[in-house]
Amino acid sequence: MQMEVTDQYLTVKKQGEGLYKEKGSKFISLAVHVETEDDVKESLLQIKKQFHDARHHCFAYRLGLGEELFRSSDDGEPSGTAGKPILNQIYSYEMYHTLVVVVRYFGGTKLGVSGLVTAYKSAAREALESADKEVRYLTAHIQLDLDYPLVDQILRFIRDEKLTIVEQDFGLRCKLILEVNLSQKKYVLSRFALWHEVELKEL
Repeated sequence: MQMEVTDQYLTVKKQGEGLYKEKGSKFISLAVHVETEDDVKESLLQIKKQFHDARHHCFAYRLGLGEELFRSSDDGEPSGTAGKPILNQIYSYEMYHTLVVVVRYFGGTKLGVSGLVTAYKSAAREALESADKEVRYLTAHIQLDLDYPLVDQILRFIRDEKLTIVEQDFGLRCKLILEVNLSQKKYVLSRFALWHEVELKEL
């Protein structure tokens, strides 16, 4: 059975922060919203500047919906003890377009593999738990070109379906660019196609 692809996802609205302490070591965590890998690089750069004296800056991120992109880094900690536990927390909260960074100030006592996994997992969870979250939607843009006699009908349909007009140009003909949720796109296009005088273009 094929699952229906959703066009909505949960992400960070406002940065979350956490703190976990164990045997003198401090693990400070931050959860932030990122749109692209360039955003990830920029956020990491800023966090490393902010905590420049920390021993480790471990992180994980998850982008995309459908074409998923994820990565994690132990940043010098034993393999699998930091990045993977952080990434697992992002999955646990079902978050997308989310970066979690956990910086460690070493307290002088080694924690061992299980101790590190617990510390990075707990710190990441605190940051995600404290972050303000929001549901966002994947969208598509549709361009309509039409003559003025149809404008009232089209605008009424747009209003009834609660579609968003992102651009409009009233020249010789009326041009409208709409933003629609991906799950709506097929239905919206089929409805507009009933107006044969309307030229449709997917952007």
